[in-house]
Amino acid sequence: MRKLGVVHSKYFTCFSIDIRGAGETDKSPGPYSTDMLADDIAGFMQVLGIEKAHIAGISLGAATALKFAVKYPDKVKSLSIHSGWSKTDIFIKILVNGWMEIAKFKGSVVDTVISFIFPLCLSPELFVKNPDYIKSLSDFVKSRPEQPTEAFVSQCLAVLSHDCELQLSNIKAPTLLTFGGIDLITSIGRFGNHMKNSIKNSELVVFEGCAHTPMYEKTEDFNKKTLYFLKRHIG
Repeated sequence: MRKLGVVHSKYFTCFSIDIRGAGETDKSPGPYSTDMLADDIAGFMQVLGIEKAHIAGISLGAATALKFAVKYPDKVKSLSIHSGWSKTDIFIKILVNGWMEIAKFKGSVVDTVISFIFPLCLSPELFVKNPDYIKSLSDFVKSRPEQPTEAFVSQCLAVLSHDCELQLSNIKAPTLLTFGGIDLITSIGRFGNHMKNSIKNSELVVFEGCAHTPMYEKTEDFNKKTLYFLKRHIG
């Protein structure tokens, strides 16, 4: 979420958290779950003395944010779920099981992300029209602290077990749901409208022509719309 935070930090105090097993956070033994990751966020807030916050996440971060909101509804000022899902379905399971096997075989999480996950996170048009930008994103991934395969697998297991389907009604905070119009991983038809109907006081924004990570494809529009939502619920 660092790309989002640069603009939003002009108006809010922002924390971009490396979830358990990634970046500069400890690579503790797995398996992980979104329950565990949500508890980590709650612990982070407690240490900093933050009673309530605007919570945002993309992909696994979005699943974690959803789980946080259903477990700790009173700690959420607003909720921004980008390319999220309420319960892992068979399609996500097929993808993630494949990524785990590839990472184990290659022995490199970075190569797996760039060669096998990027093509589903970004639109084909972006690859063709702006290869230099794709390279810059790849270079960013390479610049991050190396993730052990075991930690990647543990995060994948959190994806596979994620389920807060029956708890969506627990969410009290104003909620923004965003999706890429051509996202295959978390498509609108499978998750967007269902979550919109299940979460009170929620709104749905679709970024047409984008895949799983609209913030990297339509950055200006993404920042404008997400910031507009946050400013309306500044609390």
